[in-house]
Amino acid sequence: MSLIEQAAKRLAELQRSEAEINGATSQAESDGLAGAPRGQVPTPDAVVREFNARNVEPGFSDALRVTDDHARIASGTRATWGDSTPRQSVEIDLQRLKARGFITPDVKDSQIAHEFRVIKRPIIRNAQGRSGATIRNGNLVMVTSSLPGEGKTFTAANLALSMAMEFDTTVLLVDGDVARPSLPDVFGIPESPGLMDLLTRDDLDISQVLLQTNIERLVFLPAGLRHRHATELLASEKMGALSRELASRYRNRIVIFDSPPLLATAEAPALAAQMGQIVMVVAADATPRKTVSHALATIERCEVVLMALNKTAKSEIGMYYGYYSDDGPR
Repeated sequence: MSLIEQAAKRLAELQRSEAEINGATSQAESDGLAGAPRGQVPTPDAVVREFNARNVEPGFSDALRVTDDHARIASGTRATWGDSTPRQSVEIDLQRLKARGFITPDVKDSQIAHEFRVIKRPIIRNAQGRSGATIRNGNLVMVTSSLPGEGKTFTAANLALSMAMEFDTTVLLVDGDVARPSLPDVFGIPESPGLMDLLTRDDLDISQVLLQTNIERLVFLPAGLRHRHATELLASEKMGALSRELASRYRNRIVIFDSPPLLATAEAPALAAQMGQIVMVVAADATPRKTVSHALATIERCEVVLMALNKTAKSEIGMYYGYYSDDGPR
């Protein structure tokens, strides 16, 4: 059977499936995405990836791939993630990290370590429900900025490193800057499959892309493969299901996302909608107040938005992040 005949056969199967779903809501509930409201037919991102994996060869028509994308959105499938214990480990060069101005477990009395101890405390209280109010997805924390170059990756990495030093907290650091990932360079590790691959492949388990680091309580999830529909994927219900799975798998886990700048891409506002807390990094004496206001206006819903002033020549513990070189991470 030719590829075109296979495609036609598969699309016919999808049409029959859609008709069955429309006629049997109870069946749709049993086949639907985890977390979908009862009685409502879910709309996840993927149902024909098996067809792509088995039948699509190099050179297959992009036009038919787009047709498959539309078919995915119209169909229902269950997102199952399995055990999220990492199967791979990576070695972070702690001396290299320290030389670049980052927190490391072996230096606990540096100025930047003290600063982040103060800064992380309210975030942890919110995440663990000890702030006096219940915050939806409180342990999902996005670190972002208005524009590139304000230090959001520097902040996200140090926040994760500092939280990993807590005795009763584990940290998952997610590279959510899927267009321009910077965390592999920070940690000195190669890029590998990650977030985008989980959102586009049904044959991949979380445990296959999570990386256990040599910092005991720190796990890393890379950005993964670049994708032209990154914004739609980050805004999808499958991303919501994945976020909830990452956050709920371990009771004391905090998930930190290094996000793109809010005004530079459409991905950041889409990702922000999944978060319980947002840390907004602002470059001192550089980012105009109006720019910050415009960036904050792109956040449609998030219960807690914290501001952090970065790149200051003078640091006051609890108020500012320490100054770092303009040659450093952005």
